[in-house]
Amino acid sequence: MNTPGPAGGENPLPGPSIEPNLLTVVADSLVIIPTYNERENIENITRRVFSLQGDFHILVVDDNSPDGTADVVKGLIPVFPGRLFLETRKGKLGLGTAYIYGFKWALRRHYNYIFEMDADFSHNPNDLLRLYEACATDGYDMAIGSRYIDGVNVVNWPMGRVLMSYFASIYVRVVTGMPIRDTTAGFKCYKREVLEAIDLDKVRFSGYAFQIEMKFTAWKMGFRITEVSIVFTDRTQGESKMSSGIFREAVLGVIQLRWKSLVNPAKYRLPKS
Repeated sequence: MNTPGPAGGENPLPGPSIEPNLLTVVADSLVIIPTYNERENIENITRRVFSLQGDFHILVVDDNSPDGTADVVKGLIPVFPGRLFLETRKGKLGLGTAYIYGFKWALRRHYNYIFEMDADFSHNPNDLLRLYEACATDGYDMAIGSRYIDGVNVVNWPMGRVLMSYFASIYVRVVTGMPIRDTTAGFKCYKREVLEAIDLDKVRFSGYAFQIEMKFTAWKMGFRITEVSIVFTDRTQGESKMSSGIFREAVLGVIQLRWKSLVNPAKYRLPKS
């Protein structure tokens, strides 16, 4: 297994990145959408998020998509000034590093609630409001959009992939002891305090393993986590980024996470304020 180095250390290309003044951000919520070849989806998902009642901002972290995804976002920025932002990285660097980059960007701008969401409508934008409510109103530190609370809520996946995902979550629960049913879920809301407490430079994995690592670390640190039932709908446009390497990383990475938590429990202690 190839284990990525510390995530989020890359610098974006000079020029294409369009950032707000650090003192002018007024919304409390940022939706981070990593993209690679999502030209067919990015405009529609952006408009859907901005049609919601909540005051959400969007940061698109694009890995220099050859299909021109970033160009679509640039064209939308004048339509949604001060709400839509773009960071373009130098190449396809992985989902985990894209989110770590976005987390750091969000923390520097003092957002209170930071969301992970896919560009392809597998995550229903309407559920952003429910995840927000779980953290902002109900007081949880992390809210997970879960496919596996009420049975299996997945649409348009072949049965083989449904079974692989479902049993992968069981495997993770058994190995780690986490009381989370959808351990590989990628639709989440974090309170900023969670991301401030985690040493983001030491997050090691990408793909499914990244999603597991972030949940495991927050849980071991004692943060309050809840799952919100969602329906996951597979993409209808664009191509899936799932690969055997991502799956293999998750299977082996879970064992590494568990082992390191046993030999170095101090890693999961909350920093003293």
